Amino acid sequence: MALARKGSRQIVVEGTVYRWQLRRRPTYPQGLVWSPCTFAVEHADRPGTTLVVTTGQPHPGNWIGREAGPVLPSAVAAAVRAALRAGWTPTAVGSAFRLDRSAGFTPSS
Repeated sequence: MALARKGSRQIVVEGTVYRWQLRRRPTYPQGLVWSPCTFAVEHADRPGTTLVVTTGQPHPGNWIGREAGPVLPSAVAAAVRAALRAGWTPTAVGSAFRLDRSAGFTPSS
């Protein structure tokens, strides 16, 4: 699963360039705050395995007005570092590597 270049942002983590993207519109469960916001990261030059990060906050575009902060580049960089420590190899071909950082997320009822 490769990220579209349009709409993605670059970030440099420990000297390596990555691209990351947050869906502009939430999925149905994210829109209703049943599930937390996610974003995807991949190596900028040699995309292989995509990192999918589940955050602990609602999607900023949720439909019920739940307060949600933006996904900051510092949070993306921290997630990349954590995934690398957990064994993510961004240039290797394979299925998505998932990093769950959703501890403390409270879905709406």
